[in-house]
Parts: sequence; C-alpha cells; structure tokens
Amino acid sequence: MSEEVFKKVVSHCKEYGFVFPSSEIYDGLGAVYDYGQNGVELKNNLRTYWWKSMVQMNENIVGLDAAIFMHPKVWKASGHIDGFSDPMIDNKDSKKRYRADQLLEDKIARYEKDGKTNKAEELQKSLDQALLDNDLAHLKNLIELHEIVCPMSGTRNWTDVRQFNLMFSTEMGAMAEDSDKIYLRPETAQGIFVNFLNVQKSGRMKIPFGIAQTGKAFRNEIIARQFIMRMREFEQMEMQFFIRPGTQKQWYEHWKETRIKWHHKLGFGTEKYRFHDHVKLAHYADAAVDIEFDYPFGFKEMEGIHSRTDFDLKNHQEFSGKKIQYFDSEVDESTGKPFGNYIPYVVETSIGLDRLFLATLCASFIEEEVGEGDLPAAPRLERQAGKKEMRTVLKLPAILAPVKVAIFPLTKKDGLPEVAEKIINELKFEYNCFYEEKDAIGKRYRRQDAIGTPYCITVDHDTLVDQTVTIRYRDTMKQERIPISKIKEILAEEINWKKFLG
Repeated sequence: MSEEVFKKVVSHCKEYGFVFPSSEIYDGLGAVYDYGQNGVELKNNLRTYWWKSMVQMNENIVGLDAAIFMHPKVWKASGHIDGFSDPMIDNKDSKKRYRADQLLEDKIARYEKDGKTNKAEELQKSLDQALLDNDLAHLKNLIELHEIVCPMSGTRNWTDVRQFNLMFSTEMGAMAEDSDKIYLRPETAQGIFVNFLNVQKSGRMKIPFGIAQTGKAFRNEIIARQFIMRMREFEQMEMQFFIRPGTQKQWYEHWKETRIKWHHKLGFGTEKYRFHDHVKLAHYADAAVDIEFDYPFGFKEMEGIHSRTDFDLKNHQEFSGKKIQYFDSEVDESTGKPFGNYIPYVVETSIGLDRLFLATLCASFIEEEVGEGDLPAAPRLERQAGKKEMRTVLKLPAILAPVKVAIFPLTKKDGLPEVAEKIINELKFEYNCFYEEKDAIGKRYRRQDAIGTPYCITVDHDTLVDQTVTIRYRDTMKQERIPISKIKEILAEEINWKKFLG
C-alpha cells in the first residue's frame, strides 16, 4: 500500500464519519482528532475485542478504571518527571522542531526504498548505539553526516539535540497561590501499580494475576504526524501481569506469543506483523519488544511487551512509605518453605487503541473494479448490465463493523418502510442497524460498502407476498432470497464473539 492510498484512507475517514479534525470550524488543533459516528463504533468494537480477550477469557485477569489525575509523587516515583523525554532538534531557518531519532528513521526508510540496504543497516546500527548511550551529540553528527535537511526550509542549519519532557502539566486548586502542580497521565500503567494492593486484597487475587485498563493518556508530542498514528491525546489498552520474581522470562515469552496470535486473529495477514526487539531498554525493563504493523508508511510500533521487573512497585513503596508486597503461601520446592513476602515482578502488554484503529482501516480499505460478471446469478440491483465501475469497501471482520446490518425498503411507499422498520425493531437489541430509503438501491449498497457493513437487507414488493427479503453480502456482493424468519439465524451464525475469539 502506497502513501497515495494512505491519503485516500485519511480522506475516507472524514467523508464517512470515522475521524474528524478536532475543533475543525476553528481550523483545528494540531494532532488532536474526534471520532465520528462510525469511528466511535469501530473503536468501541476494537476495545471490546481486547477486553474480552484479556479480561473475560482469563480467570486471573481483572479490570480497573483509574483516574487521569494522580498525585504528583506518582510521576516522580515512576521516573517520568526526570526521564520522560525525547531528543529534539530545531532548524534555525524554519524555526521548526523535530525529533532527532525520527529524522534519522525517515532517512533509513528512504535508503531502503532506494535499495541502499547497506547504508540503511549502517545508519540503523549507529542510531541504535546513540540512543543506547544517550549520546545527543552523536545524534546530531549523524544528521549532519547523512545530510538530512529540514522538510520545511530545505536547509541543514540545525541546533544541538536536547531532551524535551513530554508531560502536560496543570494546576489543581481553587486559588492559584494554593494550587499544586499535577500532570495529565502520559500512560495508564501507573494507575494499575498504585492500586495493586487494593485489587489484590479486595479480589483475593493470587500470583500470577493481571490487572487490565483502557483509557486516555496525554503526551506533548512535538512531532505529531501520520494522522492518528501519533497524537497528543490518545487511548491505551494496557495489562500489567504480576508474577513471582525469577519467572519473568517465561511469562514474557508467553505474552509475546499470546499477543501476536491475538493480532493474527484479525485476519489481515501474518506478514503484516513483526517483532522488533528494543536495543535501548527503558529504565524499568530487563526485556522489551514491539509488535510492529506494516502501515502504508512502513512498519511501526502498535503494541509493546515489556518485562518491567519490580521497578514500579518498589519505587512506589519507597516514595509512598507504604509497604507494597505480596505474601506467597505456595511452597518453594528448592527450600521446602513458602516463598513468603516479596515485591512482584511485572510483565506488561500495552497497545495503542488509535494505532490499532488505523491499522484496521488500512488493512481493510479496498478499491476494486466490479461488473456484471461479479454476480452471474443475482438480480441486477448492483449496476446496469455490462457496466464496470470502482467500489470502495472496508472489508472489516463482521464482528468489528460499525454497522452490522442495513435495512432498505425498495421504495418509500406501499407499506415497505413499515416492514423494514419492523425488521429493525427485531434486530436492534443485538446489532447496530442502519435504515435508509433514499436513492437507488445500488447507491445505498455502495455507501454501506464504504463503512464496512457486512450485510444489507432489501424489502421489496415480493416481501409483502411471501415474507422473504434479499440479503446482500458485502465481500462477495452475492444476493439471495431468504425468509424474514431466518435473518436472525444467519446473523447469529456470522456475528458472534464466541466464533471470533475461539
């Protein structure tokens, strides 16, 4: 998929109610987006898929919804106040600021595109080493050595590279002089860690167990780009899995395998995913890997799996002065005694919901030529005989589609709308339905193709005689007559979580 197709996906999102620029009537707000009527449904369905897989299908994982505002000491203990930053560089001519590592990553991508694989590998190795050493001067040297220019000015008049903290801060309190500085959370994980004992004791949880959470996070990204790929307000789906020290390697491998299988179930092709091990580990990790997805602009991180050791709970114990430990009554075979008190280790899985949303759209977006030969035995409701045309379709898994079934009366009279509405009233408690009676039936089909609706049901004059309708399938465009009484049966067979998760 090319950059040109990506532009089409972005345009499609706005045209069909998936994603809008935030505050657009005021010319928008950079790197902030609103999810429209179809976007919010798809996003909810993706969140539900994650939640069911992570919480509902695992007896030892429970959910949490922690507040966005947290005590400032939380972020001191987590290391975010002192160490949550990106290497930034300014161009003196354009006055624009860029992430130094991303400029170099873009150069690597260009080398690969031009077939200069040796140069790409050499630069990647140098970049990894500079990040590992936190060598800001070397990052600038690489930018100069590879003659990277500012995309705006076209010049190489760069400042030195420096670190920029990404957290948004605000004040809490009625009076300014009495206010305390607090932060919008840059991740959801810390809400889980500070509630470890609350959940463990109230739920009588035994190690190993996990706590899952979805919610908004905020980062003051200077280089926000690629649509909803990198935003300042985004949503994470994270699970922290608490384990016995010394078992982190096996659980790390377990969650790597589990999570990649979860992605593969979406049906977008296993070749779309790859693992990328971290060269430079975060301050809290002893192992880390990204699951990358092949977006139109290349492989980029969608989910991270990290072995966080006991860093978080240990630091919160130290900064809060409260004991955060677990008593393990299981017997250690090597000593014949209980494992006793310890601070659990953690393996984390963290996925960006917005990035998953974008990957789903990119993988499902299809433009294809259709004609009479596509429906040799079907009624010619699709198009004029022999006429070829292009259709844009989102071939989403049916369970994830924003609208599951659209019901159309062929005309706006003769009692057909009343029959269609009766069918909707039977289905709407289980499925998100859509009703439309405007325009030719072919145009209505095309609009539903564009938002990914898997099934369309047409009520016509024959329906009044024999109580049958035409059901039309999105992917094949096949149409067939079925009794109204069988609609629920067909939908239940194709749209159910048990089948999708199994």
